[in-house]
Amino acid sequence: MAALARWCVQHRLAAVLLWLLAFGGVATAATVAGSAYSNDYGIPDTGSDRAYRLLESRFPDLGGDSDTIVWHTSSGTVRAPDVEQTMTRTLDRVADLPGVAAVTNPYHDPDSPLVSENADTAYATVTFDAASQDIDPDQARAVVDTAEAAETDGLQVELGGSAIALTESGGSHLAEAVGVAVAAVVLFLAFGTVAGALLPIATALVSVGTAYAGITLLGHAMTVADFAPMLGTLIGLGVGIDYALFIVTRHRRGLKRGLSVADAAAEAVATTGRAVVFAGATVCIALLGMLILRLSFLNGVAVAASLTVVLTVAASVTLLPALLSYIGPRALSRRERRRLAEHGPEPEVPTGFAARWSAFVERRPKLLGALALVVITVLALPTLGLRLGTSDQGNDPKGSTTRQAYDLLADGFGPGVNGPLTLVTEVRGAEDRLALDNLDATLRTTEGVSSVTPVMYNSGGDAAYLTVVPESAPQSQQTSDLVERLRSEVLPRAEAGTALDVHVGGVTAGYDDFADVIVGKLPLFVGVVIGLGCLLLLLAFRSVGIPLKAAAMNVAAVAAAFGVVVAIFQWGWGSELLGLGSAGPVEPFLPVIMVSVLFGLSMDYQVFLVSRMYEEWLETGDNRRAVRVGLAETGRVINSAAVIMISVFLAFVLSGDRVIAMFGIALAAAVALDAFVLRTLLVPALMHLLGRANWWLPRRLDALLPRISIEPPECRAAHERLAAATDAEVADVLAEAEEERQRDVRDITG
Repeated sequence: MAALARWCVQHRLAAVLLWLLAFGGVATAATVAGSAYSNDYGIPDTGSDRAYRLLESRFPDLGGDSDTIVWHTSSGTVRAPDVEQTMTRTLDRVADLPGVAAVTNPYHDPDSPLVSENADTAYATVTFDAASQDIDPDQARAVVDTAEAAETDGLQVELGGSAIALTESGGSHLAEAVGVAVAAVVLFLAFGTVAGALLPIATALVSVGTAYAGITLLGHAMTVADFAPMLGTLIGLGVGIDYALFIVTRHRRGLKRGLSVADAAAEAVATTGRAVVFAGATVCIALLGMLILRLSFLNGVAVAASLTVVLTVAASVTLLPALLSYIGPRALSRRERRRLAEHGPEPEVPTGFAARWSAFVERRPKLLGALALVVITVLALPTLGLRLGTSDQGNDPKGSTTRQAYDLLADGFGPGVNGPLTLVTEVRGAEDRLALDNLDATLRTTEGVSSVTPVMYNSGGDAAYLTVVPESAPQSQQTSDLVERLRSEVLPRAEAGTALDVHVGGVTAGYDDFADVIVGKLPLFVGVVIGLGCLLLLLAFRSVGIPLKAAAMNVAAVAAAFGVVVAIFQWGWGSELLGLGSAGPVEPFLPVIMVSVLFGLSMDYQVFLVSRMYEEWLETGDNRRAVRVGLAETGRVINSAAVIMISVFLAFVLSGDRVIAMFGIALAAAVALDAFVLRTLLVPALMHLLGRANWWLPRRLDALLPRISIEPPECRAAHERLAAATDAEVADVLAEAEEERQRDVRDITG
């Protein structure tokens, strides 16, 4: 690592140009290729997927995405001649647009159910010739522009549906800008120098920008969700700025000790850079753990997020040393440079609040540990009520056309119109047709059903479908209950004695199936992620206790973060104030992605905190001193890093996207709890209570395990000497070292 840093410092222009060329080349390629994202939640062999495939094959005109054009009059009715002429002309124009397969016009039927009872609202169904994930956003935009051109002072026209939502995925980068601005302020306050504060920002922006363009290209090779670039940016900015912060902090410490710029950069990369690489590897392993679920939708998200982390780590250990060599001693503030010139190099002794807090934790480990457990437990309790399902466009920003279309339909026709269920089956004879006719009547009297369309047969008569409109909204638990009722009670009775096999499709059914599969595979996934993380920590710290505590802390952080998500998004505590709509279920893919990300990020602070303790333990063999010094010397930088990460994550609430806001709030909550409750309170308290047992590893296991290390070579040498010595020899070594070492505040116990 030191050799890599020295090369980057000596060839700093080449290092910077290589990164800029990579960024420019990938960005240019992404611009030329365009995006190809896909939100395909379909899981083979589920009821909703069978319904979709059957509908697509037997009713090709209906296999595409169905969206709605809604119009509302503030005075008069939608049946007024001028309104009818305007909207009929508009619907005809929409039907002629490329990508549109069919448009239903409610004016063709005097008794059309597409007109509300008081006749102030009507809607038309626009069917595209492709599924939403395959629709060109420009085609959807043309539909929006054509329909909205019909608006007048007394006529409101809005549009809803999955394809229409493509036109509202923002190009604004306000969230990123706010997060970066706050990070810059925190860095300036921490370093006291503009140059030092801007380097972590520049490093993160170059790496994240390259990753963002790379994810765009990745969408052409595999299924990548449309929120993957934003998620990658969210993670990349958070970890990228933090990783650079840790390295710059170590570099500044070297400068204060009198090292040259090149030597300080090399030492920073050789020490903290190792921890950065190790932490980044744990994040990637946690993210790539999603691959074991074998769900194409999540595979793309895992690879995209991992790509971002890999690039941020690479930039931190290559681009950053080159930039540090450009600013030279200006990585220190003017006051620090002046003090260095006047007094010469001085050892950096932990002082201030971090040192006092470290001593306080040492004095009161039981009390503070119990307090931390209470806080985490209280915040985690809402997780017990977690309900996975689909949010709907009622959660979109109030000013969006999709939200207004949703509200107009709900007011005029009932909330279930926004998420109808589709029942599809093959038909093999007269008995099947008779059973379907009876099913139509049965469904109308089923609890939770608002209306049912007549049975529609395809041209060959060998397949049929009908649409069921629930009484409740798509995201409602009542709608999920209706899906279950249809599958377990109503449809089996209708199919008895026939060849019918009716499949229930639709938005709610699809999300419920996706959630069921995710929940079924979640224990295996969590077990693999925890196991791999523990194995890495076991290899790095040569201890059984460290990885076990890390696993427990990570589970606690994840549970508490989900408790916050449930309270805000599922219970609705403040969701309206945040502009995220009303309460609703948590997206079914969120737990898997969040477990991956949170386990990785939680491991970061564990690595940076414990690696400093481990260094001190290898040098002294004194657990109390190791914990005290490790917490005192890393507490400030961990807190600064946490504030930056929290700011970046919370800024993404401004995106207005409910899914991204969930990620942002969950990550911010997890980092806050991790940094301020777990790593700086509960972990050191437990380590004080456990004493030397923290570093216990059976000798036989120690001999079998391969050696990987995140500490510098001199610490590894100390570790090898301590491991080879007997207890008496260790005592002699420590006694001699104690006599030679100058005492400072780190030697003073709590």
